[in-house]
Amino acid sequence: MLSLKVSGMTCGGCINAVTRAVQSQDPSAKVQVDLVTQIVSLDTSLTEADASRLITEAGFPVANKA
Repeated sequence: MLSLKVSGMTCGGCINAVTRAVQSQDPSAKVQVDLVTQIVSLDTSLTEADASRLITEAGFPVANKA
């Protein structure tokens, strides 16, 4: 399980974009987003670096490890 601090998420559309970004490389990934704390929790086979890159490329910078 990975936990990442992700900035810029404000709504359900943001949650969907982050989820789609991760699942584009790991379709079975489970993604949980907490908009209040800006924490994305991932149950994925991706590395932290790969998940961070995908989320950042979707327009949501990963600040650091949560």
